[in-house]
Amino acid sequence: MKKILLVEDDFALAMGTEYALQAEGYDVVHASTLENARQELNQNFDLILLDVMLPDGTGYDLCKRIREEQIQVPIIFLTAMAEEVNIVQGLELGADDYVAKPYRVKELLSRIAANIRRFELQNPKKATMTYSFGKHTFLPDEFRLQCEQTNVECTPSELRLLKELILHEGQVLTRNQLLERLYDAEENYIDDNTLSVYMKRLRDRLGEDADWIETVRGVGYRFKKRV
Repeated sequence: MKKILLVEDDFALAMGTEYALQAEGYDVVHASTLENARQELNQNFDLILLDVMLPDGTGYDLCKRIREEQIQVPIIFLTAMAEEVNIVQGLELGADDYVAKPYRVKELLSRIAANIRRFELQNPKKATMTYSFGKHTFLPDEFRLQCEQTNVECTPSELRLLKELILHEGQVLTRNQLLERLYDAEENYIDDNTLSVYMKRLRDRLGEDADWIETVRGVGYRFKKRV
């Protein structure tokens, strides 16, 4: 389960955001001040959502400290200040992205997923080296799938599909989202019918563990969260 530090002093906004994130399968730790946030930095977070204006300072201060201490984690600023200078300031201090308030939940979730995915792909040592579910183990660095320590023969496209689902464990990915992120061996983006074929083949490869990939009717797919 991915863990997010939410630094936000607006109680109503924080509770709404926390609820939305938890519904998507994230583990959320909430801090309402810079001091509270600093006390939580001993934990390993997959992403930090950081408000700019806080009771005891600014999110810029915390962002600067995180980067000075070389803590490797993506940071998204939550800002009500849409002026370009404030956005630039946050990015120059080491933030990875920003979302302007009031934000739409779907946009926020999309930005979070994209930043976590990009960070893990750019920092393989921070990503999970092996991912076990049922009788299977996925090795993302080696791009291999095993069943009880025996390699399962899969095409690169099937493995890309599995990797994308696992990266978003517990979250629903729409068919359009998967289509945007997948491509075939010739680096061509795939179409809707091809996605259906890849999904069927992947489930066939997984055999008894195929039910780890859930179909959310009318929406897309979700890889079940491990307990």
